[in-house]
Amino acid sequence: MSVTQQAVYEPLTEITAIKLSKKLQLFSEQEALTCREIGDGNLNLVFHVTSDQSNRGLIIKQALPYAKVVGESWPLTLKRATIESNALLEFAKYVPQYVPEVYYTDETLAITVMEDLSHLQISRAGLIEGESYPLLSQHIGEFLGNVLFYTSDFSADAKAKKESVKSFINPDLCKITEDLVFTDPFFDHDTNDFEPELKQDVEKLWEDVAVKLEVAKLKQKFKTSGEALVHGDLHTGSIFADSHTTKIIDPEFAFYGPLGFDLGQFVANLLLNALSQKEESRNVLYAHIAKTWEVFSQTFSTLWRNEGRDHYTKTEGYLDYVLQRIWKDAIGFAGCEVIRRTIGLAHVADLDGIEPYEKRIATKRQALRLGRALLLSQTTLSSPAELEDLVKQTA
Repeated sequence: MSVTQQAVYEPLTEITAIKLSKKLQLFSEQEALTCREIGDGNLNLVFHVTSDQSNRGLIIKQALPYAKVVGESWPLTLKRATIESNALLEFAKYVPQYVPEVYYTDETLAITVMEDLSHLQISRAGLIEGESYPLLSQHIGEFLGNVLFYTSDFSADAKAKKESVKSFINPDLCKITEDLVFTDPFFDHDTNDFEPELKQDVEKLWEDVAVKLEVAKLKQKFKTSGEALVHGDLHTGSIFADSHTTKIIDPEFAFYGPLGFDLGQFVANLLLNALSQKEESRNVLYAHIAKTWEVFSQTFSTLWRNEGRDHYTKTEGYLDYVLQRIWKDAIGFAGCEVIRRTIGLAHVADLDGIEPYEKRIATKRQALRLGRALLLSQTTLSSPAELEDLVKQTA
C-alpha cells in the first residue's frame, strides 16, 4: 500500500476511476476496463472497476465533502476516508479474514482502493430474502472478540493505545451518531421520518421520561468511553457474506468507544430483520444473536486469560464484571438503534419493505415497543434467551 498526495480534491467519475486504476498499475495497460458507480449509501461514491478480459475487479471508495443523503447543506470532513482505511488496516492485524484487503489510499482525494467483494452479498439483503448465512454469527463474534480485546487497555500498551485513540478521533461522524441515534428520535426533530399512523406512538415515546433517562446515560457513555476501537456502524448493511465467508466493510465511523456499542448495533439489526420475518422464520435470527454472544464472550475470555496485560485481568470476578457490562450496554445500544431505524432519518429495508402497508405499520409499532423495552431492561436481561422472550412479549 502507498499513500500519495494529490494537488486538488475532485470527485471521481466512472471515467477517471478507470484512469486511476490504470495509473496505479492495478491492471495491465492492455486490459479493457468497465466501471460502474454502485454506491447506495448515504455518504460516499463507490466505483466497481472490472477487467473485461480476466473479470478481476476492485472497489474504489471516495468520500464526498458532504452527506449524499442530504446534499451540500450537510458538509462533512474528508478525513473519514483516512479513518476508514486505517480502521481496515488495524482490523486486519487481528482478523484479516474478516475485512477486505486495502490496496491503496490517497488522503487528499479521500479514496480507498480495496478488494472486490462483489461475489458476496450484503447480508441485510440476503437476510430479507431468507438467506441463513450459517457462519455469520461465528465470524462476527470472532471479529468483535479479537478487535475489542486487542485494542483495549486489557491488552494494548497504555501509551500506544492513547496514540491510537488520537489518530481515530472522528468528531464529524460521531456527531452524526450522537444526533441520529441518541438524540433526534427521542425529540420532535425535523430529521425524523415516520408514517402518520405512528404519530401517537412516537409522541408517547417523546414524553417517556424513563426512556429518555436511559438514552441520556448511553449517549454520555458513547461520548466519553474510549474503551476500544469500534467499527461505529456495524449493521447488516455493512457486512458482505455467503455461506462460508464474512467481510466487514465501511468503518468510516470508527473511533475509540464503548466495548458494547458494535455488538448492540449488530444485535439490533438482527432483531429488526426478525420482526420483518414470519414467526417460524425468526429462530434463525435468534440463534445468530445467541451464537454471536457465545463466540464473542468465549473469544474475549480466552484472550483475557492468555494475553491480558493489565494486572487486574488476574483478579477473580473482573472478567465476569466486564462481560456483564458489555452485554448490558449492548442491550441499551440495541434499543436506541431499533428506535432510530424505525422513526429516525436512516431507515432499513427490513421494515420499510414490508407489505402490505398495514402490516408494516404494525411491525413498526412493535419495533418501537421493543426498543423501549430494551432500554428499560438493560439490567434485567441476562442472556440471549431472555432477549428472545422479550421480543415475543412485545408482539
